[in-house]
Amino acid sequence: MLTGFTITDYSKKTEDLTTAEMTDEGVKKVLQRHRISGNCHIITFQLEFQIVETQSKENISSVITDLGIVMEPTEYSELSEFVSRAEERRDLFMFFRGLHFFVKWCEYRKRTFTHFKDKYPDVVHLPEGPYSHCMGIRGASCPEFELVIVWRIHVDMEGKVLPQLDLLPGVPRQALQLDRHGVVDTAPQGFRSLLGVLGIEGTLESLIGSMQ
Repeated sequence: MLTGFTITDYSKKTEDLTTAEMTDEGVKKVLQRHRISGNCHIITFQLEFQIVETQSKENISSVITDLGIVMEPTEYSELSEFVSRAEERRDLFMFFRGLHFFVKWCEYRKRTFTHFKDKYPDVVHLPEGPYSHCMGIRGASCPEFELVIVWRIHVDMEGKVLPQLDLLPGVPRQALQLDRHGVVDTAPQGFRSLLGVLGIEGTLESLIGSMQ
């Protein structure tokens, strides 16, 4: 079940496309123009789509012939390509499913980042506020050294939503020159391995603890 959607406005117009020849054959063809406005938590959307419904004595068929989607806010770059694919495929279910799970991951990211910011206010900072897609970790003992967690939300070709987390270590040039064993270079791979063992929250807790 897809929850979290609120429809704020809806309109429908119909146009009879039935020709005289169709009438003789017992076929009726109707064009439906739909407009839906609504939101899914922080994201608002407006859909405009057309459905051609053909009814004969044997069956009824409906085909979406056009789909246009407008969404705000537009800073979610991960969604722009997904929306274009949904429009191209004229796939309403793909759009609603993808948006539903995208927003769920956005809310989870926000709660997680805010939790660590509140718990470790002197160590954690969110450069873009609570809806930031990255979190910085900087210890008081070594403020020039910073770990940046980049948490993006990827929507694949089929509308499946998955989190993508990466570690970007910010290390002074002098320290890099002393890193003869390549610890800094291998840190991102170690971070991804840790995610598989401890999960997202456990990994972030571990990194913050190492910086205190």
